[in-house]
Amino acid sequence: MGGRVDESCVLTEGPWSHRFVGANGSRFHVAEVGTGPLVLFLHGFPEFWWAWHDIMTRVADAGFRAAAIDLRGYGASDKPPRGYDGYTMAADVTGLIRALGERSATVVGAGAGGMVGWAAASFHPKLVNRLVVLGAAHPLRLRAAVFADPRGQLAASATVARFQVPRFEHVLTRDDAAMVGELMARWSSPRWAATPEFAAYSARCREAMQIPQASFCALEAYRWVARSALRLQGYRFVKLMQRPSNVPTLQLHGELDTAVLPRTAQGSGRYVTAPYEWRLIPEAGHFLHQETPDVVTGEILRWLKTPA
Repeated sequence: MGGRVDESCVLTEGPWSHRFVGANGSRFHVAEVGTGPLVLFLHGFPEFWWAWHDIMTRVADAGFRAAAIDLRGYGASDKPPRGYDGYTMAADVTGLIRALGERSATVVGAGAGGMVGWAAASFHPKLVNRLVVLGAAHPLRLRAAVFADPRGQLAASATVARFQVPRFEHVLTRDDAAMVGELMARWSSPRWAATPEFAAYSARCREAMQIPQASFCALEAYRWVARSALRLQGYRFVKLMQRPSNVPTLQLHGELDTAVLPRTAQGSGRYVTAPYEWRLIPEAGHFLHQETPDVVTGEILRWLKTPA
């Protein structure tokens, strides 16, 4: 890749259109395709909107308006120095739904985007009519597992703990963001990590993480979780998330996910009072939207068409 990276690297041409939308005090990059009920896609770490480029076009072909965003701090979206707390990022999502001219939407989130999706559905249930979560435990389930499962989820979260080190973003982006590729390989299924498709995808993610300030912003969301743990803001977040969600929720998880262990994610249904389904995807790791796109697309479309 070499040289300086700028935001234009994420504006890939295709059947979608690119636009910039103001919501919750920031400007967000949105790629969208299709017409119909809105399905809003949220990528995870260390990705950007491209995580959904294949699935979103298939969802659009099935009669929906598919919109994939760059989360706050990622890709071509604004990169303010603050606002990476659970409240603000949840409000980003619901603000975007309104800014895109809709009263409500189905939210599909993977990894860190799935965590944001959990919060958006919990805090703003009138704007999220359905939720699909991939590779993400409910925030309170993840919090409990870190303390209760030291040899499992706590060990799996050791890498994220390193994100708390000041200026670690410079380590993340060193040598053409080599660590980004290493983390993606570690969290993926071994079979997918050995494919040319993985190499091409991780190269895109490494490039996007080298956009100025993107790595700092990406780590700030993880730092907020740690900083807020013993503060009033964090206590309030936990109390609010304890209220059961009444948004119909489909949870998909890779059997080989080493970032968020399946046994950690599986207890998330206790926080949902609406219709809820759990699906464990065989032979898939953390990036199951990339590793098994046919299965994930089929599950999303099934959930969209299932009567609430």
